[in-house]
Amino acid sequence: MNKTDQESRARQTEALRRAMGPEILAPLDDPQVVEVMLNPDGTLWVDRLGAGMVCTGRIDAVRALTIVNTVAAMLDTVVTPERPILECELPLDGSRFEALIPPLVERSSFAMRKKATLVFTLKDYVAKAIMTAAQRTAIESAAAARQNILVCGGTGTGKTTLANAILDAVARIDREHRIVVIEDTRELQVNAENVVFLRTSDNTDMTRLLRATMRLRPDRIVVGEVRDGSALALLKAWNTGHPGGVGTVHANDASAALIRVGQLIQEAGVPPNPELIAEAVNVVVSIKRTPEGRRVEEVAAVRGWSASGGFQVERAA
Repeated sequence: MNKTDQESRARQTEALRRAMGPEILAPLDDPQVVEVMLNPDGTLWVDRLGAGMVCTGRIDAVRALTIVNTVAAMLDTVVTPERPILECELPLDGSRFEALIPPLVERSSFAMRKKATLVFTLKDYVAKAIMTAAQRTAIESAAAARQNILVCGGTGTGKTTLANAILDAVARIDREHRIVVIEDTRELQVNAENVVFLRTSDNTDMTRLLRATMRLRPDRIVVGEVRDGSALALLKAWNTGHPGGVGTVHANDASAALIRVGQLIQEAGVPPNPELIAEAVNVVVSIKRTPEGRRVEEVAAVRGWSASGGFQVERAA
């Protein structure tokens, strides 16, 4: 980057920081904050580890649009009524940034999912009464046995944070393992010494990265979110000499998670193959958001599948 480009970048960065103001910059700098969200009505919401979402202020419509346009400009793109969605990494810190402008919403809105800097461990989950000691033991036992663990939950339930806690346990149990992590946006944290982070792009999807991963000599394969036909490639990878992986999927409970994986496999143009799913996914951890806060609902062992009874899932804790 030449001097002119550096100066232009510095001006854009300063403009973005001014537009965000302390209302947004302060939570972005707070290691306890997971997500910062602006609703179309102008209310600003902050989600903190173990505490849930709290409305912290308001941002007017002009300022909100300025933030979105400035982020787009820093990435050499634009948002317009014809292209009203901006999906990217925030230039300031790499947080996942999802923005919408009219006509999709009444006023500009966005959500910033921060890259985790503070890992919430399984021990912390027990201390905060988000999971039980028995659930923690079951998860750690599964990680030690190199079982494949699928974390499920709805939007905003904390799947990524929980996956980070499980990966922390994996790193403590098998520090010598080589771990390959595949994501659309960098969110997962791995404390292992031998780790490779791969990220999808417009030209390289998760299925292609999974094929490349097989040649990177992984001990464990981790996927940030399974949400398309790449689910088939992941299950094959987990089932062909790379056990002990971790992945997340949108689903409300263990049985629904396995069915959802089957639906995603169909996007690859093949039948759901429930036998493969039951063989590749060993444990499903379900987390939910309740009126009292986030709770791990179940740690379930997958025992198999039958045409008459569907997936056999046994609550381990």
